[in-house]
Amino acid sequence: MTAQYDVAAIGNAIVDVIAQAQDAFLDAEALSKGSMMLIDEARAHQLYGRMGPGLETSGGSAGNTVAGVASLGGRAAYVGKVAGDTLGEVFAHDMRAIGVHFDTAPLAGGPATARSLINVTPDGQRTMCTFLGASTELTAADVDPAVIEASAILYLEGYLFDPEEARKAFAKASAIARTCERRISLTLSDAFVVERHRDALLGFMESQVDIVFGNEVELASLFQTDDFDAAAKAMGQKVAIAAITRGEAGSVVLAGGQAIAVPAFPVSKVVDTTGAGDQYAAGFLFGLAQGRPLDVCARLGALAAAEVISHYGPRPQTSLRDLAAAQGL
Repeated sequence: MTAQYDVAAIGNAIVDVIAQAQDAFLDAEALSKGSMMLIDEARAHQLYGRMGPGLETSGGSAGNTVAGVASLGGRAAYVGKVAGDTLGEVFAHDMRAIGVHFDTAPLAGGPATARSLINVTPDGQRTMCTFLGASTELTAADVDPAVIEASAILYLEGYLFDPEEARKAFAKASAIARTCERRISLTLSDAFVVERHRDALLGFMESQVDIVFGNEVELASLFQTDDFDAAAKAMGQKVAIAAITRGEAGSVVLAGGQAIAVPAFPVSKVVDTTGAGDQYAAGFLFGLAQGRPLDVCARLGALAAAEVISHYGPRPQTSLRDLAAAQGL
């Protein structure tokens, strides 16, 4: 069956608040630089009051990825839970305005729409404190079978591996995708996700997942080794395709017993690394949905990541489609 969408993503629907900060601010707030930590609503209000001027933009890892797919000229759908509040309306508007199909019913009566408070230091590192709010209220009932059936690739956000109901949504979507012979992809999201759910993630990967995205820190955590080659070999035995990002060293694609190394695109200045992995996945998935070779998929991912780290915010500000065309991709 011909796919209506290149990618359908399921993830935490979050509004990002991004502000510049000094290392001293992180120390004063006891924040671990470069990490992502979960906070409650009270701490979210407290930290927001102490941060510098912020840029508010719709985010969430999988949401950022489908925004990148759309920027490349692809067709994308998104499943995520927001509340029926102002930020929820902003999120829904932003997704639909970029051409992403989004019709998940908002939460009525419950926590507020999720927000991630992101402090970016002068070296471009982002430190995230996230109040998950309504995003954790996603259930299997929110998964529309028609959307999954109509998508070439299903993309699952590892951050949603925490809530039990969200895992049920993953299971439902995966079962539908498998029945329709659609490919299933998963992003590991963060080392803390891997540490909390290592065994469950490995089991899910072996039984359901075709494509895995992660960085070298997440890979090391998953297989509990600092030996990259050993971890990469283990990953290559778990799934058909794995794309592992390595920062300035580019990325490595593992498939069919082979390791394909692809360099990073040069960037004159790294401004903000927020969304780099999300956009890499966007480029890779778009290329895969279009039937491009794996090295080209990785180059599209590298291009998208380079664009997003050159400015503040987790989503493209320049047409990725135009940038790809300029590079002959």
